[in-house]
Amino acid sequence: MSALALLASLATTHAQAQTAPAPVPTQDQQATALDEIVVTGVAGSSTTLRSSVSVTTLNTEAVEDLAVRSTAEIFRTIPGIRSESSGGEGNANIAVRGIPISTGGAKFLQIQEDGLPVLEFGDIAFGNADIFTRYDATIARVQAVRGGSASTLASNSPGGIINLITETGRAQGGSLALTRGLDFDTTRGDFQVGGPIGEGLYGSIGGFYRTGEGARDAGYTAEEGGQIRASITREFETGYVRLTGKYLNDKAIGYLPSPIRVTGTNGDPDWGPLPGYDASDQTLHSALFRRAVGLDGSNGPRVSELEDGMNPEVLQGGLEARFDLGSGWALENRFRIADASGGFVSPFTAGVASGAATATQIGGAGATARYANGPNAGQSFPADANGNGLVAQVVLFDVDINDFGNMANDLRLTRDFDVGGGILSATFGYYRASQSIDMDWLWNAYLLEVRGDNAALIDVFNAGGVPQTQLGQVAFGASFFGNCCRRSYDVDYDIDAPYAALNWEAGNLILDASLRYDSGSASGSYADGIVTTRDISGDGVIQAPERQVSVIDFANIRPVDYEWDYVSWSIGANYRINDDVAVFGRASRGGRANADRLLFSPSITPSGDILDDDAAVDMVEQYELGVRYRGPVQLFATAFFATTEETNFEATSQTFTDAEYEARGIEIEAFWNHGDFDFTGGLTWTDAEIVRDALNPANVGNTPRRQADWVYQATGAYSFGPLRIGANLIGTTDSFAGFNNGLVLPGYVIVNPFVSYDLTDDLSVALNVNNVFDEFAVTESEEGSIIDNATNVVRARTLNGRTATVALRYRF
Repeated sequence: MSALALLASLATTHAQAQTAPAPVPTQDQQATALDEIVVTGVAGSSTTLRSSVSVTTLNTEAVEDLAVRSTAEIFRTIPGIRSESSGGEGNANIAVRGIPISTGGAKFLQIQEDGLPVLEFGDIAFGNADIFTRYDATIARVQAVRGGSASTLASNSPGGIINLITETGRAQGGSLALTRGLDFDTTRGDFQVGGPIGEGLYGSIGGFYRTGEGARDAGYTAEEGGQIRASITREFETGYVRLTGKYLNDKAIGYLPSPIRVTGTNGDPDWGPLPGYDASDQTLHSALFRRAVGLDGSNGPRVSELEDGMNPEVLQGGLEARFDLGSGWALENRFRIADASGGFVSPFTAGVASGAATATQIGGAGATARYANGPNAGQSFPADANGNGLVAQVVLFDVDINDFGNMANDLRLTRDFDVGGGILSATFGYYRASQSIDMDWLWNAYLLEVRGDNAALIDVFNAGGVPQTQLGQVAFGASFFGNCCRRSYDVDYDIDAPYAALNWEAGNLILDASLRYDSGSASGSYADGIVTTRDISGDGVIQAPERQVSVIDFANIRPVDYEWDYVSWSIGANYRINDDVAVFGRASRGGRANADRLLFSPSITPSGDILDDDAAVDMVEQYELGVRYRGPVQLFATAFFATTEETNFEATSQTFTDAEYEARGIEIEAFWNHGDFDFTGGLTWTDAEIVRDALNPANVGNTPRRQADWVYQATGAYSFGPLRIGANLIGTTDSFAGFNNGLVLPGYVIVNPFVSYDLTDDLSVALNVNNVFDEFAVTESEEGSIIDNATNVVRARTLNGRTATVALRYRF
């Protein structure tokens, strides 16, 4: 979709909105967390105390304290949310309340901006929703709903919603900030300014730009780009109209599983860095591995730049409106359309072996390994190179995101009625959305030394001295994955969802119920790859890698043409025992339509239809019972139980999932303010179990992988006049690396201290440190077991090691 078409569609769209623009109170204006306005995943708006959903709101001051290095690190501070923020700026695995992460992304949780999804599906392979969103100074607050009416007031979000709510400029003011890394290379500027423009007219504009190497040693500028976002609002006597726009173009390094040393036993392992390579501070990205030669999605010549990393390009615009129609009726609508594309490129470690073993595997008996480039180019690769002697067999995950264009429109008609001595609020809505997924998987295979400081590519020569690789390239395809995964697909998904919600309030009792019917269709085509021989270099000589050339098989394009539908419902109640105590309960059922990952399964027939209707949609049922207390310490406690169906495909392991899960637990939030001291904290206990596994029955009764019993977070700070000092911590207990419950991922505690000082009333300087104790925290592993009492090398992802920044911020 072109920018011209985008503007044209905006100009011809009716002014509509989803929710009325509630003024966003600052932390000082909020009496308590129980008085925060809830606008996410509910019909209309309410306060936390009066709501029958579990909701958490973070304002800008809270986020500034967290020392975050990515948007996903904000999410991990929300109780009930498990955000594995080890992928860099995006590509995090995000789950809620024991609902499993069997692949990647945020499958059952929707990430929104101003109440509409960033992408309709949060777990698109190599295009997760968090890759296409950025937190910056234009965000006024982050609001997260777990479970509850998220099932019925949004599509594909039965687990919950995380909503980034932007500044509107209704209040005059703004900010400028400059952030600089102290022990790593990053420089970032943020700004936002807003305020009245004329009578009944106000607006906001802001964004960020940053550049640098990133949190780990890449050897080149691996993060560069930014975002600008703006809105303008015109208020009328009976409502408002708001025009919004955003442009995002950012290049951010993506961290994938890489070599890590593990000793001990499966039940009591010792995880740590390898000699010469520390996965928490270093990466296999290298100044000596900047470009990849291969074929594009049309089987033509292509050169990929590894420095592009995760590269979302988004141009979007929207119109919101709310108007009172008379006789108590109000019309609300929110519309957004986005032109989204980009790419994803990052090295994935498919295997690790010694240089000699790698040479024999590639070139046969008598083969040798040599440096392909770098200061030792042409020399033999020694057995003790870098203190580990290892060579990584790398599959370069290289994906062209041709079109992720999407549109969403949410129309609501509301009215209040006097019923039974109370007020019945009725909402009737219609949601319409479309999502394109047009992408090409263009993977290649390489050999790279395991080194954390500009690793060199490795060549292999057979016993006769004939090269078996070209500048470290083993194949023009994913040879370490059996030459799989040369794929091209172009599929459009359309969704229609009428829904209704009723909310009755009388005195201290609130009852609500909502119902939604989702129907959708998928249409398009996809093709796999075949292996052939081709003179890629054009020199007239077929080299060894040119005998393994993966191309898209356009002679066997397969159609996609199927439909799905499902019903979601939610029933809740809230009772205020007094002004400071409320109890609530809720039962919900919601669904998630499977998107691109379904194309890799046997569920698609040759005609493009769906073989098994159950595979098209995964359902989640949830039950909640909670209490909220406002006193010297504010406490929210919620008991939950959830059942989940899942059909999925994981690209890294080339495995399918067809299983069901149960999860029960307790989620607690606490807030305490005492004089100049303030504290917020959260604790979630989860007992999760696999109750059915069609493909791996032996896993039944096990705990889903990477699901810890306890996940917790806390932030405490003390203010001494202009000086504020505190710390944030994130922690988890042990979990299992795989569904087989073999290898244990040790628990960890990440401590993030911060200090700020107000130089003037408007100017402040802040220092924060992320992971101050340099904890080696592993979030996921490709291996589900190790050899006990031996030195094992596994492929895993870790959180970043220690990083520190200083920021100068001016508010006006």
